[in-house]
Amino acid sequence: MNETIAGAASPEQNATKPRIQTAVRTIDVLLAVARASSSGISAKELSIQLGLPRQVVYHLIHTLVSTNMLRQAGGKSYVLGLGVANIAHGYKRQSGAPDYLTRYAERAAAETGETAYVVGWVDTEIVVLATARSSSAIHAAEPPPGTAGDAHARASGKLLLAMSTQEEAENYLARSPLSARTRNTLTSRTTIVQEFGRIRQDWIAVEREEYAAGLACMAVPIGRPPTRLVLGISAPIERFERNFEANRLKLQKAANL
Repeated sequence: MNETIAGAASPEQNATKPRIQTAVRTIDVLLAVARASSSGISAKELSIQLGLPRQVVYHLIHTLVSTNMLRQAGGKSYVLGLGVANIAHGYKRQSGAPDYLTRYAERAAAETGETAYVVGWVDTEIVVLATARSSSAIHAAEPPPGTAGDAHARASGKLLLAMSTQEEAENYLARSPLSARTRNTLTSRTTIVQEFGRIRQDWIAVEREEYAAGLACMAVPIGRPPTRLVLGISAPIERFERNFEANRLKLQKAANL
């Protein structure tokens, strides 16, 4: 993979962009509110973040509030409304993991004692498909099925991108912000591309406090690489390092049911 990841969109890519501007802007507002903190985000902040005129943002917010997709959270801030819960419920129901994927996560959790999960491609997004709880008193939280985003900061996401085609990885990184989740997060495209090369040497991806402070993860392919599904575990960083080699072997065994 080369530095064309950072290049501008081609005419062919531009031709496939959504054409109904109001619909695109409405979705942009919803996504921006979803990314905001629990206290919400103001119309002014949305206008600046999205590069839209304030009056346009006000019109979109009014429509979303009237359809229960947004609600005012006191003062001038807005948060997601109850209408979004129906969409979230429908997504969870329609993207429920098949039993066989859950079995992978459950076996990995049983073998390693750590929080385990299956992650894969859903259309053009990298999504958590199944999870299993750790048996340890102190453990990493289970990422809910449907969790997506920040693939550059997740062991599972980096592995899936390393196994994908160059075009698929470039397209994903071009449309996904390389946000710094922690001070350890890789946010340079050059560094991430180098990381993909390292992952391809043994098909094991690791992240140490790149997604969340105090936690580390590893992921391996489910089946013979390259594949579209990976199995991962998360653990407190000290236990992760202490049990790294043993858990690597257990995870690889669990990924080849």
